[in-house]
Amino acid sequence: MQDAVLAMLAKEPSHGYHLRARLRQSLGPLGESMNPGQIYVTLTRLEKAGLVVCERADGLPERPERKVYALTPAGQQRVAAWLAEVGWPKPDLAEFHLKLAAAAAARLADPVELVAAQRRELLRRLREVQQAMLAEPEGSGAGPLLEGVVLRLRADLRWLDACERAWSRADDEKADEVEGG
Repeated sequence: MQDAVLAMLAKEPSHGYHLRARLRQSLGPLGESMNPGQIYVTLTRLEKAGLVVCERADGLPERPERKVYALTPAGQQRVAAWLAEVGWPKPDLAEFHLKLAAAAAARLADPVELVAAQRRELLRRLREVQQAMLAEPEGSGAGPLLEGVVLRLRADLRWLDACERAWSRADDEKADEVEGG
């Protein structure tokens, strides 16, 4: 969650309420269960870690001072590192989805390229596991485990295909809007 919040702040400084709304929108129905106070706890931790700064801004008459959060240089570096990170296994698919959504919203990276980088990593790992399966003596206890890892990698690769199709459609729709409008 911290990295997604940082990436969303890379687009522009923001109030906690606005960040929470953007996260919920990005997660769709999964975002409905987000604790309303979670964003503020996350922002406080990020501020203590020196990744964001908090400034007071003029607000509405009933809320004269609102906090606006912005990235520090250290926060910008962490966002860049997070976007470049590829790995597996990811315990939560929502984190990768948020990475794609935040990268697209802040124009930090092309989501299709992030999917491609993740695919390359999964294919590399799949090759390694398949080689380990071939090298494993018949009847060893590791066979079922290695088969499970292969099945999981293949499922994750299919999910990445779906992500690529979705983000490619989104890119096509934006291009059509620019041409038509």
